[in-house]
Amino acid sequence: MQLGLIGLGRMGGNMRERLRAAGHEVVGYDQNLEVSDAASLSELAGKLAAPRVVWTMVPSGKITEDTINQLAEVLEAGDIIIDGGNSKFTDDAPRAERLKVKGIHYLDVGVSGGVWGIKNGYALMVGGDAPQVEHCKPIFEALKPAGEFGFAHAGTHGAGHYAKMVHNGIEYGLMHAYAEGYEILKASEYINDVPAVIKSWREGSVVKSWLLDLLDRALDEDPELDALKGYADDTGEGRWTVDEAVRLAVPAHVIAASLFARFQSRQDDSPAMKAVAALRQQFGGHAVKR
Repeated sequence: MQLGLIGLGRMGGNMRERLRAAGHEVVGYDQNLEVSDAASLSELAGKLAAPRVVWTMVPSGKITEDTINQLAEVLEAGDIIIDGGNSKFTDDAPRAERLKVKGIHYLDVGVSGGVWGIKNGYALMVGGDAPQVEHCKPIFEALKPAGEFGFAHAGTHGAGHYAKMVHNGIEYGLMHAYAEGYEILKASEYINDVPAVIKSWREGSVVKSWLLDLLDRALDEDPELDALKGYADDTGEGRWTVDEAVRLAVPAHVIAASLFARFQSRQDDSPAMKAVAALRQQFGGHAVKR
């Protein structure tokens, strides 16, 4: 099957290679023309036979909107645009309606797998109409891991990105649980070899997971994590998940706490903790660090 693929960075470039290895023809486009198979979106469209399928893997927000709007000018009725970036789910239904006026179909796909997806496969969560999902099934089958897991037609427009948003919210919580456990082990006078303990959990343990494997890998490379600063950014999905928890009145304690912990990591000297220290000194005479 033919596919146009826009955005050949860490995810998109690996996806192109996995698809080609499975026998699909991929025409890639990137602003870095050294890795691009086409010099423009118009040339990309011209290299694909109708009905075309074009998948975008570019950063969410204005870049994605601009890319899809430009694509709509060079594609034709019956073609399919897939957004595989981390767009906000509320963007999808309006986008699908705008494209529908031109007769162009739209799917939103949440993609998980990171830089390891080229080898392990990608978990795919798809939103959109069933006929277009079915048409693109060969592409999805090539990208997903072998076996019965790794793919879901989650629902209508927006469902794919909604599912990926919740996935990333859960990821926040899981990562922070491992991080807190690591810090407790590191602080304890009982534990002499923290990396060995982490390694012992990788098999036979109820907390075994791919994230734990990656923590073990990081500790192999840097046992004290000395090369890293304790700063963690967020790309939006955690915030959106907490927003949805509030909207739906779902108590999401762990995900919310892990999001706020990321905010705290960006403060060299937290104003809130200064206030806590001042209050403890005022009411109890507790010692403070100047």
